[in-house]
Amino acid sequence: MPSPAEARLPGDSKPATGESTGSLVNIGQAAKLSGVSAKMLRHYESLGLLGQVVRTDSGYRQYTSTDVNTLRFIKRSRDLGFSMAEIAELVNLWQDRSRASASVKHIAQKHLDELGTRIAAMQAMQRSLQDLLQHCHGDARPDCPILDDLAGGQSPAPCH
Repeated sequence: MPSPAEARLPGDSKPATGESTGSLVNIGQAAKLSGVSAKMLRHYESLGLLGQVVRTDSGYRQYTSTDVNTLRFIKRSRDLGFSMAEIAELVNLWQDRSRASASVKHIAQKHLDELGTRIAAMQAMQRSLQDLLQHCHGDARPDCPILDDLAGGQSPAPCH
C-alpha cells in the first residue's frame, strides 16, 4: 500500500504534486491520501489554511491534489511541532514562489530555539524528580519528601 506521500488521486497518472490535476476527492479520500483525519482537515479548513475548498451543489467538500499536498505539508509541520500560527506562515511562504528562504529559515530557527528551551526545562524537571525519588524511602512511613516538595514544605491543614 503506498504511503500518503506516494498515493495517487483518482485520475492522476503520477503522485499528487503542487498543481491541481482537475481530479476532485471527497473528505474521506483527502484524509486518507494526506494522513490527516477528516476532523483535523475540517479544522485546518476553518483556519483558512486550505483557501477556498470546492463544494458540490449539495454542499459536500471536494479537494484537489493541491489541497491534499497542502494537508501533507501541514501534517509534516505539525509532526515537527510547529504552532498553527507558524504553519499558517509557512504555508503562505510555501505557496509564494517569490519568497525569500531567509523568511522560512527565521521561522524554523525560532522554533528550534523554542524547542531547545522546552527541552532544557523538561530536563530540569527530570533531574528534580530523580532527586526527589532518591530521597523518598518508598516504604510504609508517612513522611514523603516528594509530597513535601510539591507542597513547598507546607504541611496540609488539619481537618476540623
